[in-house]
Order: sequence, then C-alpha cells, then structure tokens
Amino acid sequence: MDNYFLQQAIIEAKIAKSKNEVPVGAIIVKNNKIIATGHNIKENTNDPTNHAEIIAIKKASEAIGDWRLNECDMYVTLEPCPMCAGAIVQSRIKRLYIGTFDPRAGGCGSVFNITQSGNLNHWVNIKWLYNEECSNLLQEFFKEKRKEKL
Repeated sequence: MDNYFLQQAIIEAKIAKSKNEVPVGAIIVKNNKIIATGHNIKENTNDPTNHAEIIAIKKASEAIGDWRLNECDMYVTLEPCPMCAGAIVQSRIKRLYIGTFDPRAGGCGSVFNITQSGNLNHWVNIKWLYNEECSNLLQEFFKEKRKEKL
C-alpha cells in the first residue's frame, strides 16, 4: 500500500511541476483512504506557506472536521522543511512516509529533526521510502531551471 500512496503523492508533484512549481506532492490517508492532497503552489500564489504539506493538512482538517489528524498518515515526495515539519507535529499526524531526503533544509532528520524532537509534545513515526522517481523529479526540475538562466 505504501507504494500506491507514494505514487499518488508523485502525481501531485507532477501537477506542481506542470505549474512551474517545485515538484513536491503530499497526500494524507486515514483508514487506508486518501482524504486530502496537496502540491506546491507558492510561486503562483506568492505565498511562502503554500507548500504541499500545509495544503494537504488544511484540506484533511476540513475533511474530518478536526485539526487533530491523530489517526492519519502523510506521504510526501520530499522531506518536509522545518515549517512543514512543525505543522505535521502540530496536527498530530501519526506516520510520515518520505520519498526522498532534503540535505539542505530537511526538518525530519536530514538537517533538523523537528518531527522526533523530545522537546515537543508529539512524536511522528518516520518511514524513509527512498524513491528514485521522487529524487529524479526534483533533479530534473532544477536542471531545467538552471538551463533557463543561461
């Protein structure tokens, strides 16, 4: 099932890429059912908080009528940044499945470990999926961006 849900997050990442956004996608699952999806839209909205994870959290909270997502899992193509990691902790997401790590700004173990900090009131179970397609989407996107600047 993990692979199926990650593939759905990859579809969201591809939607972001089609909008010239950094290709990151996220989905939230409850009882093996997708209840929310999100992809980056911060460039198109000029809103630095419009990351895939934040959008998915807002939609999931609306779908279940509660900000507490205790019994929910999130699948995301790229390791969440510190802002998103904080939102994941605050929303009480139970498990986080990550497609690829972010060695520059990861908030779930690569650079910071917000989701498993003993100083916070919630601990998120992390599962690294190390998906090559997630990595390739990001690498290709930034390679294209660098070419555009030449």
